[in-house]
Order: sequence, then C-alpha cells, then structure tokens
Amino acid sequence: MDDRHRMRASDHDRQEVVDRLRGALVDGRLKMDEFGDRVGLAYQAVTYGDLAPLCADLPAAGSTTGREAAPPAMAPAACVRRQGVLAGLPATLKVLWTIWLTAVSVNVVVWALVSGTSAHLVYPWPLWVAGPYGAALFAVSAGVTQIRRSRLPAGRRPPPVTG
Repeated sequence: MDDRHRMRASDHDRQEVVDRLRGALVDGRLKMDEFGDRVGLAYQAVTYGDLAPLCADLPAAGSTTGREAAPPAMAPAACVRRQGVLAGLPATLKVLWTIWLTAVSVNVVVWALVSGTSAHLVYPWPLWVAGPYGAALFAVSAGVTQIRRSRLPAGRRPPPVTG
C-alpha cells in the first residue's frame, strides 16, 4: 500500500467521491441502494485508501462516454428527500408533540385576547405551560433519536453534518 492510501482524506475529497457516485447513479451505473451504501461509506472514510474502492469499478469521469466531462450531476429530485422535524420519531412522540403544540397555542391565544382586551400587558403565563413540558418532551425526543441512530448499521447511518 503506498503512502497516498494512508493519507487522511478531507471533506472536499469525500464530497468529490460522492459527486462521482451521484453521476454514476444518474448514468444508471449504480442502483439506488448501492449509491446509498457507498455514499454512507464515503462520508465515513478517513483515508484515501477508504475512498478508493468506492469508485474502483466505475469508469473515470468522462472517459468512456465519448463526450467531455460534465460537472457532476445532481441526484434526481425523487431521490433527494428532506425530512421534517418529527419525521424520525415514533407515533407516540408525534402525538405528544401535537398535543403540546395545541395546548400551547390555545394558551397563547387566550393570553393574547386577555392582554388585548385589557389596558395593559398581562403576565406571560403561557410560558409556564410551554417551557417545562416542552423541555421534557424535547429531551425525550432527543434521547429516542439518539438511540435510534446508534442502532442503525454502519452503512445506513446518516452522514455527519460538517461545515
């Protein structure tokens, strides 16, 4: 193994590999599950040696198509999915968040009506409804999310957020 394979890869190097994999997906060289697995491994790669096998079975960019190398293609819109805030939570926590939001909304509306109809601003008591219960619910949701992420297999974990 040469020295280059032992050198640490940068975020830019990992992103270049992901862009090349995305181009292979668009060209039909990779299936969606292969693409997902390889992208996960690319974001977890530490050295160039970890990145090299991910594209070893793919042609060099623009070498076999007879056309000039184009900039890396974006993944199809159907493949890129943005998840909502509550998307990864179990149904029970989604219901609890909905109940909390409804209770807080009703309390804020009542407080706003009382403050609006009186001559002065009333003490913001809805904070006592929103704060402690919201903090407890947030802590439970964060714990559940962390437990679920730790149970995912290595190739299926979401890439770390950098930058």
